[in-house]
Amino acid sequence: MMIANLVGPSGLRVLILEQLPSLIDYPRGVGMDDECLRVFQSAGLVEKAIPFTFPNQWLDFRTARGRTFAMVKPKGEAFGFPKRNAFIQPLIDRVLLEGLVRYKNVEMRLGYEMTGLSDNGRAVHVTARAIDGEERRFTTSYLVGCDGGRSLTRKLVGIPFEGQTESTRWLVIDIKNDPIGVPSAILVCDPSRPYVTIALPHGIRRLEFMVKPNETEEELCSTEGLKRILSIAMPDPASARIIRSRVYTHHARLAKAFRAGRVLLAGDAAHLMPVWQGQGYNSGIRDANNLSWKLISVLRDGCDPTLLDTYETERREHARAMISLSTLVGRIFSPTSWLLASFRDVVFGILNRIPPVRDYVVQMRFKPMPKYTEGVVVGGVSSGRTRNAVGRLFVQPRVALRNGSVVRLDDAIGYRFAIVAWAADPCIYMNGEARRVWSRLNGTTVVVRSQTELMSDTNDVDPETVLVGDVSGGLKEWFATEDTSVAILRPDRFVAAVCRPQEISRAINALGRAMRMQSEKGVPYCTNADNNCANVG
Repeated sequence: MMIANLVGPSGLRVLILEQLPSLIDYPRGVGMDDECLRVFQSAGLVEKAIPFTFPNQWLDFRTARGRTFAMVKPKGEAFGFPKRNAFIQPLIDRVLLEGLVRYKNVEMRLGYEMTGLSDNGRAVHVTARAIDGEERRFTTSYLVGCDGGRSLTRKLVGIPFEGQTESTRWLVIDIKNDPIGVPSAILVCDPSRPYVTIALPHGIRRLEFMVKPNETEEELCSTEGLKRILSIAMPDPASARIIRSRVYTHHARLAKAFRAGRVLLAGDAAHLMPVWQGQGYNSGIRDANNLSWKLISVLRDGCDPTLLDTYETERREHARAMISLSTLVGRIFSPTSWLLASFRDVVFGILNRIPPVRDYVVQMRFKPMPKYTEGVVVGGVSSGRTRNAVGRLFVQPRVALRNGSVVRLDDAIGYRFAIVAWAADPCIYMNGEARRVWSRLNGTTVVVRSQTELMSDTNDVDPETVLVGDVSGGLKEWFATEDTSVAILRPDRFVAAVCRPQEISRAINALGRAMRMQSEKGVPYCTNADNNCANVG
């Protein structure tokens, strides 16, 4: 649904086929990060989603005796939102569903189970069985399979699902009117039975207990079984108002490819990971964020379909990194050996006495951040000594507009390509060919100045240029740190290129090539022999 919400404003027709007759109404994913909320902002839905989140949740790792040996409590909002947020997935799913009604070109059909597909190289033909039993046929330019870990889409196009399924199982219990109430996510690393207790919005409590080899789901989910296991975490389990209970097995799997012809995979169909970092849902949203604007660029703006190859290039390795991190955290959290658990507790006790190491954990710096070195990124353009900005997510502080209002930066830009420049308007230096590329990309220009300069009568920028004031000084710090003055941002807010104002034409023309754009004569905007194509990633 996120892809449909991001593609909807483009006017492209989007059809969603959902196997179930209604959205799932019980909690599944419970963790949402700042990157994820930023994508909801791009979709124009963040203000509707925020009421169903609980921001700045701490993650507390405890020994069997209840002593904290590691704590994650990150501060700051570099990307515009808190880094850790608990959320209620059914309510967020409802926000996404209601968001679709904004677009007449988007349709969602519930109760349609896909039964087959064929890709003839020009279109994808899909057959689906409706809830009334009738089989129907649909034709689409591209098919995105978001059909979960058991994805039929992935199986039909023959993409292997590599990785492993852990032997351990976990009992998940959701309870309303939270009987524990502590506003943290606590991982009790007890070798006899590790368990997790997580505070969710609106008074819901999630508990997860490791299942022992001789225990069955039927036994554990019985009235007596639930009382017995909940007594580990609360004094009166009989009065707990249980929403649901279910046994899950954790998976660590990655599709060998994210694209086969006109069929693409996203979310759990492309990758599955253990729950320990709460990154399964976030990774699916990252997929949507990366893929949506590329589909628009190919289907509406005339970019070559090979642009879609960059989706796998950019997303697959980061998904692999998230799977590895989640697996590692799970091994730290849930050893069933007292000897290993004691060794872990001693090691973390020592590390906590080293401030840089402690801060590395507390501020969540261990989380792999996406960094694209290939794909729609352009290096080697700037003559400055830029650091490592290209391919990374751009910051999002709040900025002041000329009418006096203060907004998050992305709200001043919109869901589009953008040149963000410090002080000077680089478009003055843009040549005709670069202007044509930028127009084809539907790009905008944002000039940033200090807030004190904003209301001056001497702000001589183009009428179509967006002028903003740097309220917190965060943008000045970013440009000064990176030793550059112009950043070209993609619609997903990753930095495609950096340069100085007089290098803007070179950067834009190289971006046109990275986007697989065709000129009006049907040839690429720049070729390998063209100096404007410096080091396209």
